[in-house]
Amino acid sequence: MVSRVRVWLNRTYAENVFFMDQLRRNPSDRAVEIHATHGDADSPVLAAADSADLEPEGLSPAGYVEYALDQCQRRGIDVFVPRLHQSAIVAHRAEFEAVGTALLAPPPEAVAVFHDKVIAYEAVQAIGVPVPPWWRVRNTDELVAAVEELEAGGHKACFKPASGAGGVGFRVITRTPFSLMHLNGFPTPYVPLDLVLQVLEQADEPVDWLVMPRLEQPEVSVDCLTGPDNLVRLAVGRTKNGRRRGFTLHEQWLEPARRIAEGFGLHYLSNIQFRMFGDRPVLMDVNTRPAGGLHQLSLCGINAPWAAVQLALGEDPGEIVPPFLGQDYTVVSGPRPLRPLSIPQQRTEAPEPLPAVPAPAAQSVETVTTEAEAPATATATATA
Repeated sequence: MVSRVRVWLNRTYAENVFFMDQLRRNPSDRAVEIHATHGDADSPVLAAADSADLEPEGLSPAGYVEYALDQCQRRGIDVFVPRLHQSAIVAHRAEFEAVGTALLAPPPEAVAVFHDKVIAYEAVQAIGVPVPPWWRVRNTDELVAAVEELEAGGHKACFKPASGAGGVGFRVITRTPFSLMHLNGFPTPYVPLDLVLQVLEQADEPVDWLVMPRLEQPEVSVDCLTGPDNLVRLAVGRTKNGRRRGFTLHEQWLEPARRIAEGFGLHYLSNIQFRMFGDRPVLMDVNTRPAGGLHQLSLCGINAPWAAVQLALGEDPGEIVPPFLGQDYTVVSGPRPLRPLSIPQQRTEAPEPLPAVPAPAAQSVETVTTEAEAPATATATATA
């Protein structure tokens, strides 16, 4: 009898309820038990798990590693998919292996390269992958110089933190004075340059921003599955152009993604994002973790989460080619049940069907949103 696989996801994005669904519906028909931890008791990820705990707050990265090792040992975790404190955790891979846990994450050297976008851009440029022009900015003078140079070339300037994920802190610079126009309608990423300069002058410490041109659509996120031998097993591009989503296997996107994944050892699941600068694709960002939208590859007949777990367990799935490319689609919001009781939650038997959620009980559901998109964008996949 084949034993069940125990998988742990720590403080992950709400959209990974779909990642969990795919693990349970794996094509190997293998029993999967999912453990989840989070800092928010109302995370839908906790409700979807077979067992769940609230994470302790205020732990240092080293303290979190100790907590994670204890979780893995006590719960018999076979595969750990770390998001929070990924850098610290992967540095202790041997200790996790000693308690019987495989880390579904790249080695520390790869994580370190892509933690800082400046280091990342310099590194990928060195292996021949195109990147947009960029400036590292820490004060008002550097910001003005970068913006003026970009505008002189006919580009809109934008900035984002030199380190970070999920589009947090991304803004587009505008010369339009702040007015009622900015207060009407929905918030936008556009911020007047004079207000940004004012904030910087009043700040107690310097910022660390990357300033670059506003890149054009389409945006293509290439989901890669790479083995510990540095060979890519899967590479599929997910396209985004406004509301419309789709898939691509065009080499103008896949070839540079493979070069990055194999060249830097981005083992297991990674997500490599491109946009257009003029008439050519350039690198936008690299995520050393599964993308929130990874489950959308199911529209191409692929169960990427399960293939990654197999690889982590030493069961090489081999090269994975989508049997077809799904039709264009969009994503919409949908409710997910929350825990009716406070955690910890434990299931000793097979999970029972979740209870029906009464329509008026708004507190019992949560809209599952992506980590990198506007609040109006959602995650229950629907065909367009």
